[in-house]
Amino acid sequence: NDLYQTLRRIDGAGYKAYHDTLGGWTFPEGWSVHMDKIQSDPFAPPSRCHVQVPQSLANFPPSLFNNKVRCVALCDYLSRVMCGLVKRGGLDQAAAGQGWSGPKGGDLQMDTPTQQVLERTSVMMTSSGIEARFTVALPAAGRSILGQKAAQILTEALPTVVKQALLYQSLDAKAVLRHVDCVEDQDSLRRQVTEAGLVAFVGDGSILPRASGNSDAPMDAQQAIKFQSPPSLQRQFALPHRGTVTGMAIPQGITLIVGGGFHGKSTLLQALQLGVYNVIPGDGRELVVTDASAVTIRAEDGRSVESVDISPFINNLPFGKQTTDFSTPDASGSTSQAANILEALEMGAKTMLIDEDTAATNFMVRDKRMMQLVASHKEPITPYIAKVRQLSRDGVSSIMVIGGCGDYFDVADLVIMQENYAASDVTQQASLLKQPLPDEGSFGKLAKRAPQSDTINAAREGDRPGHEKVAINGKHMIRFGDLEIGLESVHQLADKSQTRAIGDALILARDSYMDGRTPLSEVLDKLERRFDEQGLDALMPGRFIGNYARPRRYEMGMAINRLRSIKFKQVRG
Repeated sequence: NDLYQTLRRIDGAGYKAYHDTLGGWTFPEGWSVHMDKIQSDPFAPPSRCHVQVPQSLANFPPSLFNNKVRCVALCDYLSRVMCGLVKRGGLDQAAAGQGWSGPKGGDLQMDTPTQQVLERTSVMMTSSGIEARFTVALPAAGRSILGQKAAQILTEALPTVVKQALLYQSLDAKAVLRHVDCVEDQDSLRRQVTEAGLVAFVGDGSILPRASGNSDAPMDAQQAIKFQSPPSLQRQFALPHRGTVTGMAIPQGITLIVGGGFHGKSTLLQALQLGVYNVIPGDGRELVVTDASAVTIRAEDGRSVESVDISPFINNLPFGKQTTDFSTPDASGSTSQAANILEALEMGAKTMLIDEDTAATNFMVRDKRMMQLVASHKEPITPYIAKVRQLSRDGVSSIMVIGGCGDYFDVADLVIMQENYAASDVTQQASLLKQPLPDEGSFGKLAKRAPQSDTINAAREGDRPGHEKVAINGKHMIRFGDLEIGLESVHQLADKSQTRAIGDALILARDSYMDGRTPLSEVLDKLERRFDEQGLDALMPGRFIGNYARPRRYEMGMAINRLRSIKFKQVRG
């Protein structure tokens, strides 16, 4: 075809001749490849490309993408198939060696999904059919084009991948349907759980342990202990495709997960914190769903805090430092945890997930002997235990792993014991240990804060005016101009492509929705509506970015809150 002839023609030419390939190239079968941005030299970021396959050729049954959930699931499946073919074919391996003049580049890269099924830009269903996005490091020897190698990649290997991954007739129809139905079942289950007044559900037979500490894949089913609900907490739900499922229902309110060390307490909580997302079939957590607004809370020593009203938890600081509009570049464990809770509430979170191991001890509880020695009027911190019931009355639930603080029995509505990874309901036994606690009254006021757009700048020192640089370094770091936004304590990020989207969403939010008066919660509302209406391409229109995954509003807000240059003004009334 014409692309092949062009690449043969520029073989051996200077690297800039690759710009002759810019634009769309149609293959005889009717699909096309589009060279969207050509890299400037062999050492620059790789070239962005996408393929378009008309639905008349792809021929996917409309029932596979007749609603948003099923469409996301189908695109996720196609991304996984295409990534697998690229990897197995060795297309993701770059040429290297032989010094500066030796061959380099030649690798085709595509955003690889994790266990979670997320809205992505790697494969999308558009009005014209299926669109798949990827990058190619266009090959060269020194700065001379290796046209024949490029032709082999783009006109021989790529068409094979397209035919095997993006045409329905080439796929395992049962596997496609199983994937899409499984995701739709999870979405239905999460919705039913919420409608039933529950905050979480863990299905019987679920495999919660992971293969290893650095892997989110499931533990081998032959080794793992499958989850079984305590009879007193068992509920049934009818799913659209799987039918009736049973499992443990966690109601709204205050839930404790207790037990000895290494018996599965944190494993259960970690499954719940990622239960806000759908997962692939075979993950083991297909029937683990959590309130979509659940947020993991922990202490975060050293984080910056800006204009947060932490007075529901902290007052009477030394030297008269006020806490209704609290800022610090270096928060302590207790002040950071207080700020994390207040910020989550500001963004609309309705469930708090807390592991005692990662919480500030003095923020969680004060024992009676300490209260006898240090009078209440001398202690600035009102611990979480004194506020958790008020939060519950206001419709905010808490699920907490508690291993060493029995005082929380006094406020618990449900106590789940984990023993050898088996769950039991010990609420009745725990109630016998309860002691009355004084009612602290109302929780306190929640302050709204408006981010100031002029304090968000991704320009680097020495760069030309107007140029901003946003990049990521893994899942937990955004390089925002000369600043770093550390997200190591943001445990519900599932994919580095979410992090990449968050970095660019900060710029979009600043330019479109931050006027110095609009509260952060409303800025996030508007961002979500923008994504609903325009998809993630709203972040970089017309650029065909293929490695975005949709983040939740909470993680976007957490990144804004952790930008050390950010300033807020509290909005009254």
